[in-house]
This record gives sequence, C-alpha cells and structure tokens, in this order.
Amino acid sequence: MTKRPTLPDAVAAPTSGTAGVNEVHLVGRVSSTPEERALPSGDCVILFRLVVPRAPGRAGAATVDTIDIACWSARARRSAARLRPDDVAEIEGSLRRRFFSAGGGPASRYEVEARAVRRASTRTDPRD
Repeated sequence: MTKRPTLPDAVAAPTSGTAGVNEVHLVGRVSSTPEERALPSGDCVILFRLVVPRAPGRAGAATVDTIDIACWSARARRSAARLRPDDVAEIEGSLRRRFFSAGGGPASRYEVEARAVRRASTRTDPRD
C-alpha cells in the first residue's frame, strides 16, 4: 500500500469552507529594468519580468518561462527598484489573474504579486 503525502496545514485545515494554498517561490534572471507605474487611483506599482529556467525536457521544448512580477507593497517596490537587468532575484508571493481591456475586448493575464523580493546575486553569466 502506498502512503499518501501529508497536505500542508493550510490545505488540510481549510478556512471559511475552502481549501487551498497560493504560494509562489521563484528564482530567476531579471530581463529588463523594473518599471514604476502610477495608476489613476494614485497607487504605484513596480512591474518587471523574471526569466526562470525549466527543467530539461523533450527536444525542441521551451527552456525558460518568462513571468510577470507586480510589486504593490512599499517594501517590495523598494527592493524591486534596486534590481538591474541580468540580476538573479528571488521572489515570494502569490499568483494573481489580472483582467483588463485590450483591442476592443476583455483580456486577462497571470502575474505574481510579490510579497518579498531579494537579489540572489549581482549578475548572471550564461556560460555558468
């Protein structure tokens, strides 16, 4: 008989009648300078993309994922603002689906809402 893996407490002990965990931990390369945007509401957000390598797979398959990161809290914005292209960054946060209008119709995209942003090292070298 195979033993089932134990679920994390957040899943095993649901709150408000629902079970689930929305935790993201990424380490990857910053693809370009993080961009600060001021929204009509007066809120500020810093946006950037993180390039994360995939595990080796079948020939011809994608080798990286490019993931949009949004930093809303003051702490996450300060940390993200110090990042530079090719820095290796560690991100902790939650996956969010954002809805917006584009090209005459509704659209959506997934992004990670960063709770914590840390520089893992100063630069990457593609030959490493």
